[in-house]
Amino acid sequence: MKRKIRHIIESRKRKIERRLEKALKQNGQQPTLTAGNIVYELAERNNAINVGGIGLAHLLVKQSGLIRKIDEKVEVLKCHMPYHESDHVLNIAYNSLVGGTTLDDIELRRNDSAYLDAIGAESIPDPTTAGDFCRRFQEKDILALMNAYNETRLSVWQLQPPEFFDKARIDADGTMVGTLGECKQGMDISYHGIWGYHPLLISLANTGEPLFIVNRSGNRPSHEQAPEYFDRAIELCRKAGFKEVLLRGDTDFSLTKHFDHWDDLGVKFVFGLDAKKNMVSLADEVDEYRELVRRAERELKTQPRQKPENVKEKIVCEREYLNLKLLGEAVGEFEYRPIKCERSYRVVVVAKNISKMKGEQVLFDEIRFFFYITNDRRMSCEEVVREAATRCNQENLIEQLKNGVHALHAPVNTLNSNWAYMVMSSLAWSIKAWMALTLPMHSRWKEKHEKERNQLLRMEFRKFCNAIIQVPCQIVKTGRRIIYRILSWNPWQQVFFRLWYALKA
Repeated sequence: MKRKIRHIIESRKRKIERRLEKALKQNGQQPTLTAGNIVYELAERNNAINVGGIGLAHLLVKQSGLIRKIDEKVEVLKCHMPYHESDHVLNIAYNSLVGGTTLDDIELRRNDSAYLDAIGAESIPDPTTAGDFCRRFQEKDILALMNAYNETRLSVWQLQPPEFFDKARIDADGTMVGTLGECKQGMDISYHGIWGYHPLLISLANTGEPLFIVNRSGNRPSHEQAPEYFDRAIELCRKAGFKEVLLRGDTDFSLTKHFDHWDDLGVKFVFGLDAKKNMVSLADEVDEYRELVRRAERELKTQPRQKPENVKEKIVCEREYLNLKLLGEAVGEFEYRPIKCERSYRVVVVAKNISKMKGEQVLFDEIRFFFYITNDRRMSCEEVVREAATRCNQENLIEQLKNGVHALHAPVNTLNSNWAYMVMSSLAWSIKAWMALTLPMHSRWKEKHEKERNQLLRMEFRKFCNAIIQVPCQIVKTGRRIIYRILSWNPWQQVFFRLWYALKA
């Protein structure tokens, strides 16, 4: 980073710190929000946008080669007048990045001359054209688009240190995308009574990136098409250079028919198993159980604090509702050969001692069993349980794709067009992950830079947009440059400029 820019950032930081410190010394005789004589004027010459980080995102997309890969692999337009396939894809992805929640929000950016200047465009497709572009996609075109993303992913992963490639954790889960529409082709009703679609998400847990999104009718089971896309994800991770690959999923993805195939490939897996009668009988015959102690993923550096009163449990006791209370957990293991497998696998069982209570009265205690099947014999039982528990982080990714990025929605009228929209919108989340992975780390400040990269990688989408994308900038067009003149300071500005310098280099 240039010395001049570093000094400006540090000066602005000191200025806001002095201002906040001064505010705490006020006598509190009157409210602090005192603005009254507010006047609005229109700027005659200056252009500005409130999403200055879009330039950084576009620079990343351009430098990674994604634009070229999309135009090479995806052919859904017979002629380009004037938009290419990459223009349409980035138009929808950028709409999510700048805070858009529907296709109609594209119209606001289309009529913003400062935004068009910022991304170097004379115009962008309008919402109707964007919807029509989604309707042009067939399944092969959507697969080609996801392959373009994944080839770009490979180039970003190659920038990572050697320890990044120790183990790839691939998660799978399905989620319902409900809709109030009545004429959407391919929609169906789920067993919960929700009309809509049931997309499958295959993601890399290491970075939280969605590798594949597969749209399906609402009545399809969670595991449908999962083995095919598991194999695609395995191939992708092997191509990237990961030493080990671990598949994870809940009981719906425990597809015993494919266990021998994955074991032959040298792929490890940890899946949940249903607590059926035969499994419970085998668990009862286990000779030795030992106490399971769950440990926090990170150690808190603050002092221990008194646990607050559990208001919910207090109300349940007062009204004498049925209350289940966990008294303890024990873990054991046994060998088991599923009917569709030619070899046996290791089953780790967790026995939960649960007390059933009404009010303060204990009715009885019972043991509930939870089963996890794996072909990894090097992990301890506790590590297998931990892998199964951390798989639940994918629920957070699904939540972010639904309500942060607004990618898992169905704004168009067919199964394939909504599938294409989901894939294009999800690129916004991948861009966020690529920004974190592209962020350079210098040996002198390795610990600090690693912490910043991990924070950016795990950050919620809304917070990411506030910190990196929604940066007010004046846009100045010169003969050969588009200058983004940042008008305010935020704590992530050093990270912002460090990434910009890395991309420019």
